[in-house]
Amino acid sequence: MTQQERTRHASVSIEDGVATLTITNAGVLNILSTAVIQDVTAQLTALRSNADVRVLVLRGTGDRGLIAGADINEMAGLTQESGERFISNLRDMCDGLRRFPVPVVARMPGWTLGGGLEVAMACDLRIATRSAMFGMPEVKVGIPSVIHASLIPRLIGGARATWLLLTGENIDASTALDWGLVHKVVPDTELDAAVAHTAARLAEIGPEVLKQQKRLLREWEDQLPDVSIEASVKEFGAAFKTGEPQRYMQEFLDRKAARA
Repeated sequence: MTQQERTRHASVSIEDGVATLTITNAGVLNILSTAVIQDVTAQLTALRSNADVRVLVLRGTGDRGLIAGADINEMAGLTQESGERFISNLRDMCDGLRRFPVPVVARMPGWTLGGGLEVAMACDLRIATRSAMFGMPEVKVGIPSVIHASLIPRLIGGARATWLLLTGENIDASTALDWGLVHKVVPDTELDAAVAHTAARLAEIGPEVLKQQKRLLREWEDQLPDVSIEASVKEFGAAFKTGEPQRYMQEFLDRKAARA
């Protein structure tokens, strides 16, 4: 069964546990204006409480890009006060992805730049095409890269992040994969199949353990290793309260027995 919902700048469909959130009516490069940001954030908020959702795929309309940045036309007229409101809205959208209870997969064809790359960094898994290009060009238009750009150094290392953020130069998909900026690169014609395969595989895993593992990943980012290790003992035990370990382990044992 497919569920669908649409606002002007964001549409959602849900099928077999996979929700697809598509940025709409934002130009051929899916540019982030305040209106786009607010619509996407509203859809994320609504999806959080949907028990049918086991995986979320984020995509733009078309294949020119995931998101090629924030709206320069809007930003050119910002003041200090309105600038803080604009970036706070984008922060909230990114946080909605980063703190979304189930895994989020970013579909990344074409261009992913600036605020778009910050959005992608807030996703859990990033799958790109071979022709994709990535960059943080904010310094070239007089503003620093902020909010979820702060995740880049821990993902690709300080030296590479420094190059990306200070030069504003773009990198190709091969470099992004080598640096760890994306998880997988596929031929352009195979992007949808790769995203669908990854989402389907995630949807096969117990929903409670996926939520638990994602929450732990976020917590580990802010904790010392000793704290994370100690806290994870109780998390391991708590998993058995859901019934998922018993179910999936027994299925594994049954398959093993059938092959013997």
